Amino acid sequence: MQKSIAVVTLDAMAGLFYAEQLKKLFGDCIITNEYSVRENTTQNIQKADLYLVSTDAFESSEEYKRYIPKDGEMVKINMTFTKETIERLAIISKGTKAMMVNLSYKMTREVIASLSSLGINQIEFYPFYPGMREIKDIDFAITPSESRYVPKNVKKVMDIGQRVMDSSTIVEIALKLKFDHLLDKKIFQEYFASIAVNNYSIHRLYDRSLSMESQFEILLSILDEGIIGIDSEGHIFSYNQKAENIVGMKNGDLIGQLVLEVLPQIPFEECKKNIRTIGPKLIRINKVYINMTIYPVIRNKKFIGAFISLTSFSEEEYKQNNLRIQLCNKGYKAKYTFEDIIGKSHAIQKVCSIAKNMAKTKATILITGETGTGKELFSQAIHNASSRKDYPFIAINCGAMADNLLESELFGYEEGAFTGAKKGGKTGLFEFAHKGTIFLDEIEGMSPALQVKLLRVIQEREVTRIGGHSIIQIDVRIIAATNERLEKLVEEGRFRKDLYYRLNTLPIELPPLRHRKEDIMLLLEDMKRKVAGNFQLSQDVKDILLSHKWDGNVRELHNYVEYFTYMDQPLITIEELPMGLKKEEKNKEDFGAHNEIYNEVLEQYKEIIDAHENEFDFVLDKLAVAYEERKPIGRKRLSEYADEEGLFLTEQEIRNMLVKLAKIGLINSSKGRGGSRITKLGMMIYKTEIVSKNRKYKKD
Repeated sequence: MQKSIAVVTLDAMAGLFYAEQLKKLFGDCIITNEYSVRENTTQNIQKADLYLVSTDAFESSEEYKRYIPKDGEMVKINMTFTKETIERLAIISKGTKAMMVNLSYKMTREVIASLSSLGINQIEFYPFYPGMREIKDIDFAITPSESRYVPKNVKKVMDIGQRVMDSSTIVEIALKLKFDHLLDKKIFQEYFASIAVNNYSIHRLYDRSLSMESQFEILLSILDEGIIGIDSEGHIFSYNQKAENIVGMKNGDLIGQLVLEVLPQIPFEECKKNIRTIGPKLIRINKVYINMTIYPVIRNKKFIGAFISLTSFSEEEYKQNNLRIQLCNKGYKAKYTFEDIIGKSHAIQKVCSIAKNMAKTKATILITGETGTGKELFSQAIHNASSRKDYPFIAINCGAMADNLLESELFGYEEGAFTGAKKGGKTGLFEFAHKGTIFLDEIEGMSPALQVKLLRVIQEREVTRIGGHSIIQIDVRIIAATNERLEKLVEEGRFRKDLYYRLNTLPIELPPLRHRKEDIMLLLEDMKRKVAGNFQLSQDVKDILLSHKWDGNVRELHNYVEYFTYMDQPLITIEELPMGLKKEEKNKEDFGAHNEIYNEVLEQYKEIIDAHENEFDFVLDKLAVAYEERKPIGRKRLSEYADEEGLFLTEQEIRNMLVKLAKIGLINSSKGRGGSRITKLGMMIYKTEIVSKNRKYKKD
């Protein structure tokens, strides 16, 4: 808030000088009006917040009363010189005679006395002011910017400049205008450092005050909560950045204001009346809930002010969650994001897209999929893509714990709830996960009794500790996972129907690895890099891996990558395969129509050939011939063969056919000029479906 200052001086030039000084220091916080006794403008002094009066302006106290209102705040101007001026005078030789020229006898004597108190005692001063006779024996004059009054016979003149206001005057002005918070600004510090001081005790006391205030400001700035200081009359005198952010008002808008006017929600009068701490109390400022406590400041049993502590309610909850995590000492944090999910297949890309959309919601998610398909990986990625990413992610395997242990882990317990219960009780994982996500893996392993309790958590968003009676409100997102068909378990009566539908709000089904064969080599290379593997796979081994059933999915693939790494062989051939894969390769030699994998792939092959059986038989036939000759074959050569045999297939048509065959694992296609190569599984389909049945493709 801008304040007005009336500057009253004897001479008009002095008034303008002091006004300019004030504007440089206080800036836009003040406006000034200047009045001169000599020019008789004091008759028109207007009402102001402060009256700044020079010591020579009026002759008596009666004159003050004529021009300054009785209830007006007044400060008398005490003068001093700059250190630079004192240094200039200090080098003048001892015994030098000089006139001291000023406006009046009083002001001249005042200047001489001031210089003497500042250590300038080696010069013999002779007062000179308007109306005096010339002093003929002295040709050296010193003047504080009053050269106009120097006698004409004086040959040498030193203008030492106008005297400036001393530090006590500036501080008093700031205090009376309630601008004392400005005193630690750089411009004030530079000003105080530039002026000469003749009262060491006062200056030292002021420096100490500034030092304490500076330490107080530093303390306010590092506190992790908003602090507002209020004096005994209810005016705000201090205010840190945190409080500014919480309240939503700038520092300058609050300093000097009555707290009851700008923040009526603060019970200051109650604190002042009862002289006791109030709070913690939940109040609302600018539509934001804030946790407030007000502490009285008492000295000699007298109320001298108060401090208000403010924290936003949401931030307080966040701190509580961090404390819970530290107490638990497990550092619950989701490590993986969607960037960590490897795969370019349509199946995995589609499920990632669905999961990303689900992450934006608050609803419960049920992830289904075979073991090793990455259910926890997806749950962590969903958490990190949601608005809960800065809060805990807690994973627990429901099928790996006994029923009573799982209950105590999830819900916690009170002290003495059962034999062996910890002193002080235990906080449950649902409480630790407040504002975050809890991942319940193998949810089918949860007992019917716990299923009932979980259903209540989902419906009511509240828990009760074992042996306790208090209801604890929680805000937790639940992601459940299973490798079983829950609907089948519901039909069998082994899983609650109502819980199933609560969990199945947003379902995600993860594809098994055998349905995303184009991702196998990508995953293998990524795993090899992570375990620092240095090996290559022969084409036969690649064929075996691509045709493998992968019951253990990605986890099983990781095991093989580690096995190949520890083999310490630059090239992995069939000979280096573990016994399980070797046996599988041997069985493929006698691959029959009753083999489960064969039947599955055969059905897929029949679906893709549809009405183009002739064309697909042709492509497999040529790839089989090339396989026997141990060489790959490209689209261009296949197209040329087709022309020669009257089928007329374009390269694009052949490319589409090869993509379909590769997708079901019958061929491997290389980028560039590597061509395509039929797999062992492709050879089996070729031999059993085309060769053994004499189903030779027909020319048009």
